[in-house]
Amino acid sequence: MSALEESLKAKMRSIPDYPKKGVLFWDITPLLKDGNAFRACIKGIAKPFAADKVDYVAGIEARGFIIGGAVAEALHAGFVPIRKKGKLPYKTYEESYQLEYGSNTVAIHTDAVQPGSRVLLVDDLLATGGTAWAAANLLKRLGVEILEIVFLIELSFLKGRERLKDFPVRSLIVY
Repeated sequence: MSALEESLKAKMRSIPDYPKKGVLFWDITPLLKDGNAFRACIKGIAKPFAADKVDYVAGIEARGFIIGGAVAEALHAGFVPIRKKGKLPYKTYEESYQLEYGSNTVAIHTDAVQPGSRVLLVDDLLATGGTAWAAANLLKRLGVEILEIVFLIELSFLKGRERLKDFPVRSLIVY
């Protein structure tokens, strides 16, 4: 385990049976309220791309917005929100997916990025991979190059990385 992973793990809080019985929810708010830990997280995500041109960072609702927005600022890139169905005001593309405890649909504006753009996709947690898979499919419909899908936390026992096998995937913390 790297020093970064160890320091970030120390800031995680697990909540059993949330949002429903049998689910262990990883709460990142202790990390977010610690300025040094939050900066270390953002640097850890952005560092491999410091010398590369990243046009956009796409963040998945909701905690991916917090992390993705900060990463976009660190990389001097634009930020693109990928939201739940019905939350974006303009024309959208939509993609449905299965969660470990239900199903959902995400959406992106049809003009969110230009074809050929270099995009980093960011979210807080990789579980079964459904949300990230749907978000990546939306970005592919827009004709972008997905540089990497990066997560703060990965729950490796749920094998979400397998669902994302067509993309480079990185996680700062692995449980």
